[in-house]
Amino acid sequence: MKFLNLILLSLLILSCKKNVFEHNNFIDIPNNFPLPVIPESNQLNQSRINLGKMLFYDPILSIDSSISCNSCHKQEFAFSDNKSISPGVKSRFGSRNTMSLANVVYYDAFQREGGVKSLEMQVLVPIEEHNEMGFNIILASERMLLHDKYVELSQIAYNRNPDPYVITRSIASFERTLISGNSDFDKNNLTLDQKNGKNLFFSNKLKCSECHSGFLFTNQNFENNGLYEIYNDFGRYNLTNQVKDIGKFKVPSLRNIELTEPYMHDGSILTLEDVITHYSKGGNYHINKSEHIKGFKISHKEKEDLIKFLESLTDYEFVSNNEFKNF
Repeated sequence: MKFLNLILLSLLILSCKKNVFEHNNFIDIPNNFPLPVIPESNQLNQSRINLGKMLFYDPILSIDSSISCNSCHKQEFAFSDNKSISPGVKSRFGSRNTMSLANVVYYDAFQREGGVKSLEMQVLVPIEEHNEMGFNIILASERMLLHDKYVELSQIAYNRNPDPYVITRSIASFERTLISGNSDFDKNNLTLDQKNGKNLFFSNKLKCSECHSGFLFTNQNFENNGLYEIYNDFGRYNLTNQVKDIGKFKVPSLRNIELTEPYMHDGSILTLEDVITHYSKGGNYHINKSEHIKGFKISHKEKEDLIKFLESLTDYEFVSNNEFKNF
């Protein structure tokens, strides 16, 4: 499969030994967040972040120079998109909804099936994916060599000319700065309705926190949530070829969930209200459906309070932060 071939290629290009990030001024870590882990070979500095941000917003990495990383990961939507499926080059469509890049510095695996183990490796996937940027990262490097500014910035950041190493590491550096942890929930600034919704969220009745746990509101596991009886996209099975993984996808973070609609791996559910309805009904039958999804009764007022709590996870400073905007 092309996806697995991309992973093998990226492994040949990249090696990322990790160590604990030492505090500096390059990222703003909320008090209730742990220190992130950064690759030893790609420690953050401002020149690497600036180069990565420039490439993130530049369509130079797509085959026809028509789309950039930002085309699918928009800041106003918490670096996700408001479309069920975002179009790639030449109006090509894939099959999956765009995931938010908020707090990816803390993720232990990437892509919906978790087959990519570092941000550096992940950067390669959309560049070479036919339905996304549809390009070759080596040819993208050669295109960058024609721009004196990119040559200069690459030398400053990595002491080398533009190449796959520079592209993957610089974009990963910028993405690691995209930390979101300043919502009303984080400030403990909840209304009474939001507090009621919070109690419901963490209750044994709904069990939302069984999967959406911790400071990221995801356990980073892979679950089948009963979205379909028959899946067109087999999810984690595409990586493992194990029947037990059919229909399993990485549990998404609920941070900024108000801004990241539509929902599910294929963007098939349009509103938070409909998401809650899906879970309250217990989802559809599937042999791999998570044991946590059993259905529950919820009143109209409880549903409203739960949605209000989920909305309290929106970090408006994150989506308006000038540090993340294009130059």
